[in-house]
Amino acid sequence: MAGNSLTRRGSIAAVVGTGLACCVIASLPAWAARAEGGAVVIRRFLSDQPLCRAGRPAGLTAVVVNDGAMDADVTASLAMPPGVRLVTPLPPAPIRITTADGEQHLRFEVEADAAGPAELVLELSTEGAPLVRQPLTLDFLPPVNAQQLDAVPPAEPVATDMLVGAIHCPLWEADRPDLWRGVLRHPERMPALGLYTQEDPQVADWEAKWALEHGISFFVYCWYRDGEGGAVKTRFGRGLHDGFFKSTVAKQMKFALLWENQADGIGGVADERDFLDNLVPYWIETYFKHPGYLQVDGKPVLFIYEIDRFIQDLGGPEPAARAIEKLRAACQAAGFKGLTLLGEYRGFVPATLDRMAALALDASYAYCWHLPGSPAADDAAAQQLDLIRATRDRGVLPQVVTVSQGWSGWHDEGTVWSIPPSRFERLLRDAKEIAQALPKDQLGSRMILLDNWNEWGEGHFIAPCREHGFGYLDAVRNVFSTAPREHVDLLPEDVGLGPYDAAARASLARREELRPLLTRRIDVAGDHPGLVGWWSFDEPAGTPVAFDISGHRLGGELLDGVERVPGIVGSAIECQGGVVLVPDDPRLSVGDAFTIDCRVRTDNAAQNNRWIVNRVQGGGVDTGYRLGLLDGRPCFEVPQTAWSHHLTGPALLPLGRWVHLAGTFDGRTMRLFVDGTEVASLDRPGPVQPSHFDLVIGGFCDGSQANFVGLVDEVRLFSRALSGDEVRICAQAGGVPDPR
Repeated sequence: MAGNSLTRRGSIAAVVGTGLACCVIASLPAWAARAEGGAVVIRRFLSDQPLCRAGRPAGLTAVVVNDGAMDADVTASLAMPPGVRLVTPLPPAPIRITTADGEQHLRFEVEADAAGPAELVLELSTEGAPLVRQPLTLDFLPPVNAQQLDAVPPAEPVATDMLVGAIHCPLWEADRPDLWRGVLRHPERMPALGLYTQEDPQVADWEAKWALEHGISFFVYCWYRDGEGGAVKTRFGRGLHDGFFKSTVAKQMKFALLWENQADGIGGVADERDFLDNLVPYWIETYFKHPGYLQVDGKPVLFIYEIDRFIQDLGGPEPAARAIEKLRAACQAAGFKGLTLLGEYRGFVPATLDRMAALALDASYAYCWHLPGSPAADDAAAQQLDLIRATRDRGVLPQVVTVSQGWSGWHDEGTVWSIPPSRFERLLRDAKEIAQALPKDQLGSRMILLDNWNEWGEGHFIAPCREHGFGYLDAVRNVFSTAPREHVDLLPEDVGLGPYDAAARASLARREELRPLLTRRIDVAGDHPGLVGWWSFDEPAGTPVAFDISGHRLGGELLDGVERVPGIVGSAIECQGGVVLVPDDPRLSVGDAFTIDCRVRTDNAAQNNRWIVNRVQGGGVDTGYRLGLLDGRPCFEVPQTAWSHHLTGPALLPLGRWVHLAGTFDGRTMRLFVDGTEVASLDRPGPVQPSHFDLVIGGFCDGSQANFVGLVDEVRLFSRALSGDEVRICAQAGGVPDPR
């Protein structure tokens, strides 16, 4: 097998020049159409606003890229049904889209005369010959007369034949815009309120108005403690304290707490004294006595997330049961008739229900339903009903029936499923029938829970969004209320209010602005089988991105704490606490086999749990791959279960010189190489689990303490396992094997 040095057809500086102007494009991967032959691609075609209204212009954006071998002059046309028309013209033709350009955007506006679905088809052609077509269905809301108000209009609640509540996720605070990245990967989930700020009272007003007008009369706010053993501090509490408590419309709405006690060492209690002397008085004074707190028969209703964690914190089942008795007594001493206490359970293991019953809980509930195997909608509905009936039939602990709309996890890991609104309505009717047939002395006969109002990151939500509009809420109204089906759902823009996403948009703007650079095609690496990405860091000084020189447009963003310095070839990056982030792309989930290699140099001998290339993150610790250092020794991980399969070399990483590191995986065996020599191997049959994480170069993640200290150069990812000979060629020549 022959080898050569770095096969590059030209310098990056010569290819990109010095003009690095950016245009703003929202970083929403998604629904893409590709021309035959793989040339012009429509990567996204969506409405700018999550929901569109008839009688009002709706902005549309198409994101286009040219993956072909030749530049293209394209003409855009839009096919529309009767009653929909262009308000602003399509871009003038022809549009030049070069192969080197990053993402380009086409923007225009349409307007519909009447409510209902309308299918639009965007077509790009060249010299009259169609290149690519992309459909888009917009479901226009009924027209309304625009107003200019100073506040959210009062809610018009509808009466229901059961007490209907929705679990509420309060994570969407102004200083945590990173949590919205999962929504950006799923543009269909975009909330009607946009990437909103939870602590804005008007956001709480809109949420309460929409809930009340569809039959939901209370929210169950997830409540997080921040530290155990002392005075109560909270996390993610601004949505409740600054939003809900200060809102106007929400005063018509009830609320309850769901104690999210799962965070080890900070979310629970240190012992019984901490529980009774700190937490319980805080709950009673701050929440239970609030006029809006949910009471049933004069008893505040409290939900606990992890009963087993509560038992552990209190020292066992018997101490936990005694603590619950004292909690109830404290509520009575505060003037209530007692306490209604529910524990979370989402499966069916009889021993677990027995353990919960022994604590004298009033009922169980489910935060969500874990349904394995990514079931289809009908199966997902049937599995939920089976679990609900099994708990009912066990008969040891009453339940409040919970109905789930979907699940994906934060990174689409494991099982992923969703039930559309029409099927969700049938599920609600079945669940209601089960609930109302329960004994009348049980809370579950008159209360039902909906999962979840707004868990956008984990993929379970019923609040209005781009894909389903008000569909889930309409299903709730249809099942639990006798109010007329025909009604008007107002949006903030209907009354001159909003937007509420300025904080998130400002924080996420940098990557959005960089998208044309991150996706710019730089093909100077040459042709190499299986090469997915190659980051050489040889861009002109001041370039805010690291181009992918493989031609696959997988550029990475340079964050603070990363500087370009002379490298083994051209430039390298010096990692001083910062990282390079390559945005998530399906090609980074390499499947059954892969190789990752790089050059590193450091003088720091004491690096432990420091990562050089990483795609293993919290929420997906059994997915991806990473290369780094453990106890100063090179380490390669391809987890199969949480944090498993760390393959560590026998010797410390050499200091003070450039070292070539490589990890290969062929679907069965992991191998670690140092300077072209195999130093360790590990059996690991099975594919690499996919994820939706960014690829991090130079560390574990942005802001982590587990980031590499030193220089990194020539990072490459292959979708195949290089042989030992090929790795040796890479190490010796600084390039990759030439298959020719």
